[in-house]
Amino acid sequence: METTADTTSVQREVAIAASPETVWEFLVDPDKAVRWMGVAADLDARPGGQYRVEVLPGQVARGEFVELDRPRRAVWTWGWDPGTRSALPAGASKVAIDLVPTDDGTLVRLTHELPTGEAGPHDHGWQHYLARLAAAAGGEDPGEDPWLSR
Repeated sequence: METTADTTSVQREVAIAASPETVWEFLVDPDKAVRWMGVAADLDARPGGQYRVEVLPGQVARGEFVELDRPRRAVWTWGWDPGTRSALPAGASKVAIDLVPTDDGTLVRLTHELPTGEAGPHDHGWQHYLARLAAAAGGEDPGEDPWLSR
C-alpha cells in the first residue's frame, strides 16, 4: 500500500488463466460479476453509468463508472450505502483495474484509492474477491462465497 497524507492506494495483483476479453466480462456483466463478488449487481458499463453491487446481504457498494477501455482498463467510484459497516460513503473512493495480457492469460492489477482508515478492511476484501475472480474467470467454480454465512 502506498500512503499519502489522508489517502492510501490499496494495490493487488492476480494472474488469471484467461484472456483479457474474458476477464473483462466478469467486471462489467452483472450475471458474471456475481459469480465472484456479491449476491446482486446492477452495472451500466459506460462512463457515468451506475456501479451497484450488493456484496453481502444488506451491504451495498455503489458508485459510477468513470473510464472504460475494453478490454484493458475499467475505473469506477466506490463506497457504501448508509447502514453498512464502513463509513466510506457511496462514490467516495476510486477503483481502477488494469488487464495486462500475458503468455498464460491476464495479469489483473487493482488500485483502490481511498481514505487511510478504510485501507485495511478493503485490502482484505480485495484479496478475498480477486482470488474468487481468478477462479471464476479462469473457468472454475469458486463455490459459494464463505463470507455470505459470516
